[in-house]
Amino acid sequence: MSASPCEVWFYHLERSSLDQVLPDLLDKTLKKGWKAVVRAPDQDRLDHLDGWLWRFRDDSFLPHGLADEPFAERQPVVLTTGQESPNAAQALFLVDGAEPGDLSAHERCIVLFDGRDEAALAQARGRWKTLKAEGRPMSYWRQGEERGWEKMA
Repeated sequence: MSASPCEVWFYHLERSSLDQVLPDLLDKTLKKGWKAVVRAPDQDRLDHLDGWLWRFRDDSFLPHGLADEPFAERQPVVLTTGQESPNAAQALFLVDGAEPGDLSAHERCIVLFDGRDEAALAQARGRWKTLKAEGRPMSYWRQGEERGWEKMA
């Protein structure tokens, strides 16, 4: 349990896809000494991410497992469609509009959304309003002109 409320960071994907962004963010999370849970709304997305995180780079991979596999509690990154966090992750990543659920067990919640998709954009705006109304510390990150991220709020 964290002593302070879970921070919520929104990442507005404009030029890069989730496949391009997620591995870097997960790598930064692991380098911080944290564990991560990636929550998606459906199994097809999880199956895709499971394969992608093993092969996204020729010289590297991100160690991970699925929540329903043996020893999920030992994994630095767990992929799930459920609300569980078997590895007691500090960071929760929400993709494709996955529901946040109870955030109290996490230090940070990262909401990744495709800014080129009007439905995803509307959903992210609604989620921002809801979570802000709960009094959570919030940040909004947008892709800068170069490769990096700019904090906008």
